[in-house]
Amino acid sequence: MTEQDQDRDPWDEFDKLKPAAPDRVEGYPGGEPQGFGFRTGVRSARVALGFAVYALVLGTLLVVTGAIVFVGNGQWLLLGLMVPIEAVFILAFARLVAMARSRRSAR
Repeated sequence: MTEQDQDRDPWDEFDKLKPAAPDRVEGYPGGEPQGFGFRTGVRSARVALGFAVYALVLGTLLVVTGAIVFVGNGQWLLLGLMVPIEAVFILAFARLVAMARSRRSAR
């Protein structure tokens, strides 16, 4: 590699390209993504629902694992802390499902 190549800005070539099409929504190349509502780019209600189920299952597995460890060590206070943590996972699941359903009705 020559010294001239090392001094060149790697984004020069990218910056010289013109947009393929005008933005449908100004500031969002290609248009505004239709996700959960926080610009994730998720296009399908099935994908959104799948993510909600995945998050609930993963969170519940972590809480159950923590509960088993805390029962084994006799740490009852920390076991009690697992209940509100699981409640947060369930509430987040319900919210994600509601967003997925509203995404379905938006089309």
